[in-house]
Amino acid sequence: MGILTWIIFGLIAGAIAKAIHPGNDPGGWVVTIIIGIIGSFLGGAIGTYVLGWGDVDSFWSPKSWLLAIGGSVLLLFLYRMVTKK
Repeated sequence: MGILTWIIFGLIAGAIAKAIHPGNDPGGWVVTIIIGIIGSFLGGAIGTYVLGWGDVDSFWSPKSWLLAIGGSVLLLFLYRMVTKK
């Protein structure tokens, strides 16, 4: 996948993760986009190296979406734990 596709993929995954895990986040939508992009990479790494599912191979693959959204939700949760006052 090209980097632009990963950014779009991460943007969508971040928005879905935000809907699954709602609440106030410092940073707003910009942080949500960044968390989505990094979460997509994190989910792909977990799927590849931990679960042994192989690479994230397709933009339309349900496995790719599951990994990207799961990684984004995990990262959003960790972000909230770190920035919690």
